[in-house]
Amino acid sequence: MKKAIGIFDSGLGGLTVLKVLAKKFPNESFCYLGDIARLPYGNKSPETIRRYGLQILDFLKNQNVKAIIIACNSASTVFLGESVYEGIPLLNVIEPGAAAAIAISEDNKIAVLGTSATIRSHAYRDTLKRLAPEVEVIEQACPLLVPLVEEGMVDDSITELVIRRYLSDIQKKNFTTVILGCTHYPVIKSDLIKVLGDKVNLVESGDVLAEQLSALYQDNVLVKDVGTRQIRVCITDLTDHFERLAHQLMAPESISDLERVVL
Repeated sequence: MKKAIGIFDSGLGGLTVLKVLAKKFPNESFCYLGDIARLPYGNKSPETIRRYGLQILDFLKNQNVKAIIIACNSASTVFLGESVYEGIPLLNVIEPGAAAAIAISEDNKIAVLGTSATIRSHAYRDTLKRLAPEVEVIEQACPLLVPLVEEGMVDDSITELVIRRYLSDIQKKNFTTVILGCTHYPVIKSDLIKVLGDKVNLVESGDVLAEQLSALYQDNVLVKDVGTRQIRVCITDLTDHFERLAHQLMAPESISDLERVVL
């Protein structure tokens, strides 16, 4: 049986990662888990987020996956530094995202957008400072953006107003390299560019995770499988709204019907 790559996120935002990986690895199967029932993670404690994360890791392990990607930035902060889960390679977005931002920044000024939990952890700031002590970092929590994305409010005037409110300091200080420290944020990329301008460098989770995954193949940690490809999308709560939104986010990539699972 073809082994899949497991991916998890707090909601449907991680489908932005799945979409990138499905395109860059066209022969691989994927098993995605979105914890819709307990969304959002960004306003919860590290202990609660880790407990949820361990339940999801166990679920994905039981699906016989060959690697697990923590697409959720809030969850990544509580598994930082852990590269294996019960023998399965474990990837998260924090360090590669920080490294990518440093590589493209021309002025050593990097802004980080994220949920309250991600910003509270200072995981990106501390990683950026460790990799490049001279870098200037500004962090901004954007707690309303996840629910706006989950409601499908893309290219919406309300979403743009909220972004302008959150990003006013980043604009004033002319930060042009911005880490999208939440998988939901690429969905509203056009709204962010309206506010920040088209010269901004946006670092997205999908791209940096694709590079991490490629490295595992190059190092022979992972082996490409043969067989019929399957993309499963599992969520912990199922409504018609989430079904429609999932297919919209993944288009034109086709996915099977969403599966409701109990952790």
